[in-house]
Amino acid sequence: MDRTSAHDGRRGRTSRLLLCLLALVAASAWLAPAGAARVNPQVAGLQVALRAYSVYAGPIDGISGPATRRGIKRFQRRVGLSVDGNAGRATRSAFGPLGRPLFGKRTMHRGLVGWDVSVLQFLLARRGELVPISGYFDARTARALRHFQQARRLAIDGVAGTRTLAALRSRAPQAVTPVLVRTTTSAPQVRTLLDSWSGHYGVDRRLVRAVAWMESGYQTDLTSSVGAWGVMQILPGTWSYVETVLIGSKVPRTASGNIRVGVVYLRQLLREFGGSKRQALAAWYQGPTSVRKRGAIRETKIFVANVLALRQSSV
Repeated sequence: MDRTSAHDGRRGRTSRLLLCLLALVAASAWLAPAGAARVNPQVAGLQVALRAYSVYAGPIDGISGPATRRGIKRFQRRVGLSVDGNAGRATRSAFGPLGRPLFGKRTMHRGLVGWDVSVLQFLLARRGELVPISGYFDARTARALRHFQQARRLAIDGVAGTRTLAALRSRAPQAVTPVLVRTTTSAPQVRTLLDSWSGHYGVDRRLVRAVAWMESGYQTDLTSSVGAWGVMQILPGTWSYVETVLIGSKVPRTASGNIRVGVVYLRQLLREFGGSKRQALAAWYQGPTSVRKRGAIRETKIFVANVLALRQSSV
């Protein structure tokens, strides 16, 4: 975590206050004319939340254009709010875990979910880091953040504290294109596949959606350092187990195939743990054998709580 010396405490408090004020200034830029095409990282957090609810299919680019405003209006109609196209407090609250807090309001670390995490991931992606843009601070986000901290000669702790947040706010190199931001354009189609396979195998679609969002932000081509791939982030061993034992035939390596394997595996975990969503999710994250022997560890419990919170929000 970022550290300041005791005699510098006052300056640290001032810096934190300044960051909060900057966050509020950035938030006020939501209503800037689309023609200005100004990148506002807070808008990226808004776009991630809109995408999670399938009301926005454009890029996560931090630009408040007509498509973003239309997405806000669609969402407001869906949840019964006044339709004004502005992402005010009531609208952000209706997004659930993905609608708060604004970037700069808190120190961020692994396990958190929120609007500010989406912004953090967007800023890292603009600097060339390969991260999911999902609002979930996972191991990949922590690794990307440590890489950024190392390059900027900050404390390399994978925690977005005061100094790291200030460094992230500095201008990003213009030549860097956030590749994974562009690859999130298939979210509506991904949601259709999630719902289809959930219905086919009789698994709670809201639970499947929440797991998929936590794992990849509905990104179809995401691969982790240990080989977990796709929307559901399936490991090679898990894929082979589902094919040979649970399905009994080969499954094509496509977005649909990936989701099918994930849904079948989640159904199996629910059966093994007597229908308990908490235990099945813990086994998904930690491994069923480990959960039986050790119980859910702290990091697993955080993951489970986040998934269940997203499930209630109906991403």
